[in-house]
Amino acid sequence: MEAAAKVQRQMVRLRGRSYVAFVFVPTVPIQDWLQEIDATIARSPGFFAGRPVVIDLSSVDLSQAGITHLLTSLQDRNIRVLGIEGVEGGRLTPSMPPLLSGGRSCVVEPSAPKKADKVQAKPTSLLLENPVRSGQTVIFPEGDVTILGSVGSGAEVVAGGSIHVYGALRGRAMAGVNGHTSARIYCQKIEAELLAIDGFYQTADDIDAALRGKPAQAWLQGNTMRITALN
Repeated sequence: MEAAAKVQRQMVRLRGRSYVAFVFVPTVPIQDWLQEIDATIARSPGFFAGRPVVIDLSSVDLSQAGITHLLTSLQDRNIRVLGIEGVEGGRLTPSMPPLLSGGRSCVVEPSAPKKADKVQAKPTSLLLENPVRSGQTVIFPEGDVTILGSVGSGAEVVAGGSIHVYGALRGRAMAGVNGHTSARIYCQKIEAELLAIDGFYQTADDIDAALRGKPAQAWLQGNTMRITALN
């Protein structure tokens, strides 16, 4: 009877889930770096809102007080830090975000198949026949993304290769996330909130007003993103 009366303990159910996070790499002087963040927010208000952010401190030598000041400054800008990397754990306090390790860029390394005649190759492109609506996110690090419709405001498309939009591009498009500097972004009507290739980006205010609403393409020329009319 006692055994029957015992309440069976339920196992805690854990699930793994991955997210694409922005990695900030502060540089000194920190105040000048924060001004660059302010300029980005001014051009695109709410750009970092609700986004997971990781701070990489490997390029600076900050004391515990300096790290606290940096985190407070980012919080004042509504930027919530998910974790910290590139620093000794002794410099962090229990109230700070956790120390992270093992993070990797979005690079896909294909594994060699054991038997080529029995293994199907991974698709290197993704075709979407429906529009990407506001609030939706499409992530395909394996290759190109082609969208036959439009990308709505507030939507996001992330690709390891190039991005092709056969309608209006009103949201955010991030191509070349695998480090593919040759990736490009094409659209039939450019009204984008943000375009990025291999981490280099331009916001809506950076895009030439003469291109708005017209077919356009974006690519990297060195460390500079170029956006021109698509002929």
